[in-house]
Amino acid sequence: MARVETRTTPQERLLNRELSWLEFNSRVLDLVADGNVPLLERVKFCSIFSSNLDEFFMVRAAGLTRQSASGLAMRSPDGRTPKEALAAIRARVLELTARQSHLWEQELRSALADAGIRVGTVEDATGDELAELAGLFDREIYPVLTPLAVGPGQPFPYISGLSLSIALFVRDPETGEERLARVKVPEGLQRFVTVGERGLYTPLESLIEHFLPWLFPGMEIVECALFRVTRDADFEVSDEADDLLEAVELEIRRRRFGDVIRLEVSERMSGAMLDRLVQGLDVTADQVYPIHGQLDMADLMQIASLEVPELRDEPWKPTTPARLVTAAGPSEFFAEVRKGDILVHLPYNSFRTTVEAFVRGGVKDPDVIAMRSTVYRTSEDSPVVPALIEAAEAGKQSVCLVELKARFDERRNIEWSRALEQAGVHVVYGFHNLKIHAKTTLLVRREGGELRRYVHIGTGNYHARTARLYEDFGLFTADEDISADVADLFNYLTGFGRPQRFRKLLVAPFNLRGRLIDEIRGVATAAASGRRARIRLKTNALTDEAIIEELYAASQAGARVDVVARGICALRPGVPGMSDNIQVRSVLGRFLEHSRVFAFEAGDRATLYMGSADLMPRNLDHRIEVVVPVESQKVQHELDVALETLLADNTQAWVLDADGSWTRQRPAAGEKPRATHAKLMRRARQRARRRDPVRRSR
Repeated sequence: MARVETRTTPQERLLNRELSWLEFNSRVLDLVADGNVPLLERVKFCSIFSSNLDEFFMVRAAGLTRQSASGLAMRSPDGRTPKEALAAIRARVLELTARQSHLWEQELRSALADAGIRVGTVEDATGDELAELAGLFDREIYPVLTPLAVGPGQPFPYISGLSLSIALFVRDPETGEERLARVKVPEGLQRFVTVGERGLYTPLESLIEHFLPWLFPGMEIVECALFRVTRDADFEVSDEADDLLEAVELEIRRRRFGDVIRLEVSERMSGAMLDRLVQGLDVTADQVYPIHGQLDMADLMQIASLEVPELRDEPWKPTTPARLVTAAGPSEFFAEVRKGDILVHLPYNSFRTTVEAFVRGGVKDPDVIAMRSTVYRTSEDSPVVPALIEAAEAGKQSVCLVELKARFDERRNIEWSRALEQAGVHVVYGFHNLKIHAKTTLLVRREGGELRRYVHIGTGNYHARTARLYEDFGLFTADEDISADVADLFNYLTGFGRPQRFRKLLVAPFNLRGRLIDEIRGVATAAASGRRARIRLKTNALTDEAIIEELYAASQAGARVDVVARGICALRPGVPGMSDNIQVRSVLGRFLEHSRVFAFEAGDRATLYMGSADLMPRNLDHRIEVVVPVESQKVQHELDVALETLLADNTQAWVLDADGSWTRQRPAAGEKPRATHAKLMRRARQRARRRDPVRRSR
């Protein structure tokens, strides 16, 4: 098929990855500003905005800072130098944090007060409340504070990443000597202390500032202001490391002392104090971010978690897929999977009665002789790791692939791996240069005189807590080709050899990119010949240049392309002659859209895939990812419903413009609101009622 030649610059063809991510966080702020969102949910999104931004600076901005310092003439795919990207990031972050501060100070705090939740400083306390605060400070806070002064024999102290600190100028009234000092706000205590019958929530730093004279007796407090540093927390494990576990542990220790990437300071800080901090922390002026009002609003999650039902989303009780409702035990569960593939859609469906039941069934069923699973991110209450341990103790073959390099979960995964090894589980850590990001579990069961394999392949982690908040798909199947592919993949990851040809699975970094490109080109060919041609992609991020160029070519051939990208999208939609037929949207709301689904229609042929991979170079080239073809018509229908619901959303959706800006969709005059999460929750309830004879009789 002939390609349309276009003479455009990289910046005209691609949006900047980092700036696109910042626009995602801007959409999070839109939810903070949305008066239709329950109040405590708005506070939650305010907290999420800050924690998102922290990780962005620790990883993405840190990488750009290192590139800029190297002096190498490197450019991002959109043509920017690291210095140019950092300047654009700074300008946009200053805008976004100013908006966040305004929303918190001018809208959320007053709305909370109207609802009986007072968040304020010590100055807002009554006389009785102040007395209670003094007693609390004396008993629980003062004993853990350590004032550190800077002067002869007292060098500038180490400031840990993401810790909140109070900087002071302290003067001796007798000698006139003045010194800089720092008091760290304790991290082991709740950020907001509550006192009084009216429930005043006071930030720790306000309480400490009020009682600073206790820490510096006889001294004069000339000035005090808050500051916070963000350090480089991105690291790579050397390909030459002999022991991957030891290498990751070493890098975790090094992370504490990474270079300072960002210095946040209270807007009221004087120039003299800021100069001392800049010098002591060895940062540049463009790494300083003045903040109006409260610093570190990630801790607002404490307020957002208050049990006030009328200020929160209506509780959601996940349902069980119809075919699993009557599966009273492992045998019945496996029998249903033998009949045909079963799709699970979290959090609309229950993690406990689906994924957890599958894993626990592997332990309880005496006919299951082997269990193999991957662990990328998990939680203490997730079933996979305990099940593998219990299976090993019961004499079953038990194998776990633990990804030690799952960013910010490394320490937890190291602890899990040691517990698994002590129980006799075969633990494999994967490769130095490839992260194991696949989400799959394989059970081997003796049935009569033969062995049968059962597989779960998911788009999300085996994490019980996030399964209640993250939207993900999971497929249970006993398909012989798919289960054989999964078994071969586990053997490759645990053994020594080259992977052979996969029968059905798309596996990165081996055949995933090539197969996706083949599918896109097939749709483009169909479009060029006037046949039905459509592509629907649901992903967290779309940045891979090769995939984007193929989508441009498909659009130019006349194919319709719909992309649902929750976060980053480097593709420019709607550009005349390049991407006229491409629309990109993002859906945000009470659940985090996390699943990855790829649908292709070319003439009479329609193919659907789901799996763990986002459309980014790191996922397609540097991770073990598993994407499975969906062949069951019933499962295809369920995925179609979900995709079309997302594409029809006029309430929780934003549409990407060619210039990189996003426009929130609103119902037109007379049009009914169509909110994805509400619609799918309603559908799940209706399906549960239809199969519940007790409810139908009421």
